[in-house]
Amino acid sequence: MTEHRPWRGVLVATALPLNDDLSVNYDRYAEHCAWLVQNGCDGVVPNGSLGEYQVLTPEERARVVETAVAAIGGERVMPGVAAYGSAESRRWAEQAAEAGCRAVMLLPPNAYRADERSVLAHYAEVARSGLPVVAYNNPIDTKVDLVPELLARLHGEGHIQGVKEFSGDVRRAYRIAELAPELDLLIGADDVLLELAVAGAKGWVAGYPNALPRASVELYRAAVDGDLDTALPLYRQLHPLLRWDSQVEFVQAIKLSMDIVGRHGGPCRPPRATLLPGQEAAVRAATEKAVAAGLA
Repeated sequence: MTEHRPWRGVLVATALPLNDDLSVNYDRYAEHCAWLVQNGCDGVVPNGSLGEYQVLTPEERARVVETAVAAIGGERVMPGVAAYGSAESRRWAEQAAEAGCRAVMLLPPNAYRADERSVLAHYAEVARSGLPVVAYNNPIDTKVDLVPELLARLHGEGHIQGVKEFSGDVRRAYRIAELAPELDLLIGADDVLLELAVAGAKGWVAGYPNALPRASVELYRAAVDGDLDTALPLYRQLHPLLRWDSQVEFVQAIKLSMDIVGRHGGPCRPPRATLLPGQEAAVRAATEKAVAAGLA
């Protein structure tokens, strides 16, 4: 764990264990956070999309952060603080600070297709919370694209210290490094891990370590060390699962893999529906193949 840059390394965007009645199982969540760290992960990112933050009550959302901090320590917890309004995002950042977290992750405004001025104002407002902010670029879902030039401006004005890059365009890594060399690039999609690690990423906000932490951490460490003899075969083995992180059904897929390997994935809250039979069969087959290969 890097004290002054706690977003470096493998931070798992945690899935949230729900009971059959769709209530949050906080005890299981605490155990899951601790298990991830025990298996080599550097920390967790609660209340991201994988954590179904959009369908949590404010009370649940706050308690999720507090549960993670109590389980593994605030320096290992970087909550997502996305919200429709900048004031609400800032309040979530302040709640994270009060809970003991050392950084937060923030989407751009996601209620509408915001222009550059709105994006700059949004990040400036949340940065006033006092915690370092890692931007989350997900133009597929938010319709707002934090292009390298905009990221460089956000960093230059002191609003962000890193970016979780989910555009899928690995060419951006080199442009970001040219325009803002001190801005930490974090791998944002599991299925471009190797490409962005080779390009100089400093961390990975990861999905599939929820089910396969040891193999995922081994892959990341080898990739950032340039050990392609280790990384490439492992990447090929894991890629049939890693690519689900970029699919609409990523939460359901990762939770199913968790169930298969003996963790508690469980159901999702509506409006997320269960996987279609063909999707479930594909995830199940890929997960069982990974288990048989000793990757679980």
